[in-house]
Amino acid sequence: MAKSGKIPKATITRLSIYYRQLELLEFDGYRMVSSENLAWLCQVNSAQVRKDLGYFGEFGVRGVGYDVIDLQVHIKRILAVNRDWNLGIAGIGNLGSALLQHQNLWERGFRCIAAFDNDSSKIGKTALGGVRIIDIKDLKQAVKDLNIEIGVITTPASAAQTVADLFLKAKVSALLNFSPTRISVPESCLVEHIDFTVKLDMISYELHHEIGTKKTTNSF
Repeated sequence: MAKSGKIPKATITRLSIYYRQLELLEFDGYRMVSSENLAWLCQVNSAQVRKDLGYFGEFGVRGVGYDVIDLQVHIKRILAVNRDWNLGIAGIGNLGSALLQHQNLWERGFRCIAAFDNDSSKIGKTALGGVRIIDIKDLKQAVKDLNIEIGVITTPASAAQTVADLFLKAKVSALLNFSPTRISVPESCLVEHIDFTVKLDMISYELHHEIGTKKTTNSF
């Protein structure tokens, strides 16, 4: 449990990164890791690692480091990934289908147990991953029957808000939006927007300006 106040979102993101690295360290046979080594692996500084973990208590031994397995357990508890979460995916195109069979999601407790679409040629069929595709009109009942806790939107932009509203009416208050548009939700709903094109724009900008800088530097 956090000691006090609201935890910065960036801290939560880094905790997830720390956890991934701890898994790799365990796989490689390491039992202990220092804050300096963990920081180096995660490309942050050691003070940041200690500060992030310090929000939630005292971990590790000064001068020795962190127990790799023990710290994983603590971070899983903090992130609430020490339990299963039921996901429903709306929009079973290429991306939706890929998420349904994404083995890493299942291994981490994110169970993609429902698939929704409005395409009559898909409804009733079994999608990749072995999940039957349900008519989007029946989303509310399916959410209730299957105890879906997180809605995933992989529809075209034009349908994203409609689907978000359906999830909200079904009392789903956490959404992961892969659609290339922003959706409007009440403050009581948690939403994460994941737009690959935005990330590509950032990479193209940095790549272009980095190349430009190198050319300018090399011209002297």
